[in-house]
Amino acid sequence: GGLFRRGSMTRNRRWALVASYVFLGMFCVFFLFPPYYMLVTSLKTNEEIASIEGNPWVIQEGMTFGHYVDLLTNTLFPTYFLNTVIVTVCVVAITMVVSVLAAYSLSRMRFWGSATLATGVFLTYLVPESLLFIPLFKVVGWLGLLDTIWALVLVYPTLSVPFCTWIMIGYFQSIPKELDEAALIDGASRLQMLWKV
Repeated sequence: GGLFRRGSMTRNRRWALVASYVFLGMFCVFFLFPPYYMLVTSLKTNEEIASIEGNPWVIQEGMTFGHYVDLLTNTLFPTYFLNTVIVTVCVVAITMVVSVLAAYSLSRMRFWGSATLATGVFLTYLVPESLLFIPLFKVVGWLGLLDTIWALVLVYPTLSVPFCTWIMIGYFQSIPKELDEAALIDGASRLQMLWKV
């Protein structure tokens, strides 16, 4: 009886593994299809793209990199890309530093009003972004940053810091406090606990 049951479980496990790989393969095909189509289209000539005849999923008249050369030499795309990289790196750095420190202090260090402040962070995240457009425009204009990438570096963290702080509060609360107590006994400072524990 036990041998039959063990063989049955092994067979069921094998079928479950095969089924999961089949569904994973279908999932990959479904979600990788649009990027594949974009890549194939970008490597076709203008005539082949405009042509109604032919297979749209394969390159039939020869591959060309002319679209990429045109994009990088005849447009301002490199400047736009550099601006995007600068804004993204600055916003991610500011958001991570502020939200990690705020979340750690709100979840680990008990002080007067910490629970109210944590709730305030969550309520700030619930404020619709459209209500902030005019006040943010006034502040950015007062700082003389209109039409600069630094306006984006200033504005984006106001939307991302509350969200990331709330997420990180939940993460820090999931870590056992006994680890903090052990680190304190070993002589670690608060920053060492945050960095190493």
